[in-house]
Amino acid sequence: MNTTSNPLKITEVVLRDAHQSLLATRMKTEDMLPIAEKLDSVGFFSLEAWGGATFDTCIRFLNEDPWERARQLKKKIPNTPLQMLLRGQNCVGYRHYADDIVERFVKQSFDVGIEIFRIFDALNDLRNIEVAVKTAKKCGGTVEGCISYTVSPVHSTELYIKMAKDLVNVGSDILCIKDMAGLLTPQVTTSLIRELKKTIDIPIHLHTHSTTGLAGMNIQCAIDEGLDMVDTAISSLSMGTSHFAT
Repeated sequence: MNTTSNPLKITEVVLRDAHQSLLATRMKTEDMLPIAEKLDSVGFFSLEAWGGATFDTCIRFLNEDPWERARQLKKKIPNTPLQMLLRGQNCVGYRHYADDIVERFVKQSFDVGIEIFRIFDALNDLRNIEVAVKTAKKCGGTVEGCISYTVSPVHSTELYIKMAKDLVNVGSDILCIKDMAGLLTPQVTTSLIRELKKTIDIPIHLHTHSTTGLAGMNIQCAIDEGLDMVDTAISSLSMGTSHFAT
């Protein structure tokens, strides 16, 4: 069990992944702004408020400008870093884009107020995140390189340790275990975080969904092994396919 005095940091995901998971990302900017200042005053490590499916949904279903959403939120949230989910070479789309488009998208995201870039590739192919990572670092952003956690005959703790080393070498400031399908178990979480803590010296951030009902136990096991940061969602938009309650 971790006995060091390293206070756990919390990322609140209600403005992005929580309503993406439970409400098909249909929360409007006007629904967010009234609570933004209160969220800013809590003292969260970061507020995930952009990226993922929010860009797509703003345009296709909500008749909103996603860039303007980020600007308005940053005005109301000056003290807490805004965080986004970036799909590597896909940006926030559903296919690969040319390097210059990725570079321009990342720079524009930073310019409208995004400070922490959680960057992943669904197939854990490092080549698909390198441009985004380098661009975010060049802009002055903080990079959370992701391991997309899954279960298969070839996915082992040893493989994830190698991925973690690669993410550190490419320039990640924080390592994110991205358990987007809620597949982690307490036993695996314990061994994975323990081995990662022995291997890398950057903070580790756990992103896990409550789909299987194990999220709370997984988070506690990770904390016991020295986890630095965790994603949670405010109670009204938590649990189920969303995240454990803040």
